[in-house]
Amino acid sequence: MSTTNLETPLRQGIQALGLTLSDAQVQQLLDFMALLQKWNKVYNLTAVRNPAEMLTHHLLDSLAAVAPLQRHLATLAAAGNTAPRLLDVGSGGGLPGVVFAICCPALDVSCVDTVAKKAAFIQQAAVALKLPNLHGIHARVESLAGPFDVVSCRAFASLPDFTSWSRAALGSQSIWLAMKGKHPQDEIDALHAQVQVFHVEPLTVPGLDAERCIVWLRLAATA
Repeated sequence: MSTTNLETPLRQGIQALGLTLSDAQVQQLLDFMALLQKWNKVYNLTAVRNPAEMLTHHLLDSLAAVAPLQRHLATLAAAGNTAPRLLDVGSGGGLPGVVFAICCPALDVSCVDTVAKKAAFIQQAAVALKLPNLHGIHARVESLAGPFDVVSCRAFASLPDFTSWSRAALGSQSIWLAMKGKHPQDEIDALHAQVQVFHVEPLTVPGLDAERCIVWLRLAATA
């Protein structure tokens, strides 16, 4: 199945997730898939090569987090933050960072990766997909200062490592959005005392029979 045959299952997945995306955004998602496939042949951005598997395991998996993210962005907008910033850590081939940038045009998305070719791919995707709100950064996340309103990751590292490495990127009111498989109770138990889990949100990914969730975290209030 080529990316040209993925539009129907992609639209079905978008509908199942309750998302409202324009035709232009759907096309950007398809173009992103094609770009990922093209660069993957040279740069090994993802181990998944089959387009149909890419759709479920990568694209729809990332899209499952969009509605929860949009709800959080709506609360930021209600509080007066109309120019939110998100840092996607260990973004690799741009999942979920590029998907977030496509689906949330008002959100400024920076994807950081320690591998230069992966950061270069994000920069290329920003140009090719005409996403002025998307940026690729070649750096270690520990070296980045914020504040970013949301710091996200998907299949990146354990929760203790993720929150420890990216803490400097957080503002006092910022949150972490960690995409995980099954409920990671062992990782939650190992978190630093100053890191607080305030919600674990189950996700259902269309066409994927696997457990998924978002772990939402923030810095605990100090006395």
